[in-house]
Amino acid sequence: MSLRARWGRAAPGCADLRRRLSQHFGRFAALAALTLFLLVLVVPAGARLNAQELSERSVRALMERAWLILPKRFTAPNGKVIEVDKSNRAAVEVPVDVARRVIKVGYLSARAQMCNLPNAQSANYRALMQSEARSKRWTDQQLLYISQLHLYTVMLMTGNVQIKVKDGKKEVIIKPKSSSAEYKSCSEEDKKKVFEKIKAYVCKVNAKKTVGCK
Repeated sequence: MSLRARWGRAAPGCADLRRRLSQHFGRFAALAALTLFLLVLVVPAGARLNAQELSERSVRALMERAWLILPKRFTAPNGKVIEVDKSNRAAVEVPVDVARRVIKVGYLSARAQMCNLPNAQSANYRALMQSEARSKRWTDQQLLYISQLHLYTVMLMTGNVQIKVKDGKKEVIIKPKSSSAEYKSCSEEDKKKVFEKIKAYVCKVNAKKTVGCK
């Protein structure tokens, strides 16, 4: 069930909610508040909410959105063409625990974007894809799905997507990216924390072989 269906016709969409939170708490704080809001929607009443973990229901909801934006055909930068069998979702998606890990990396990438750390954001994404490719567990279709799940998480948290229902089917609408100035409203302390978290992740993935790792 969509967020709008759960809350009724008057329920705020993610973009509207993010805008309202930003007015009260500032843009960076709104990102964290929106994340908690999305988690609360799918956690049963009385259950303990751990902000560091996503419930299976939350993860599956994001997995569904990533599936919607997954292209049937994709040409990689090296010219390799990946054909996606959209009739066999089970063969393309990854297990929930893996998707949860990807979403967490995507959330960190979103925080980097909010703090105007494009190099750190790119390094974070590259480390994720290198790690998953290196595991030799996934097909090309699944690696593409992992990439799209990361992308969708970033777009959701930065307010660049909307979910609409047309003819009974869910549709992901990708909005044009806002100017970079929109994402500079995080404190120097927040920026440092995000940078250090990404650095730790990149160093872990690359076994400390990256310049600057200890």
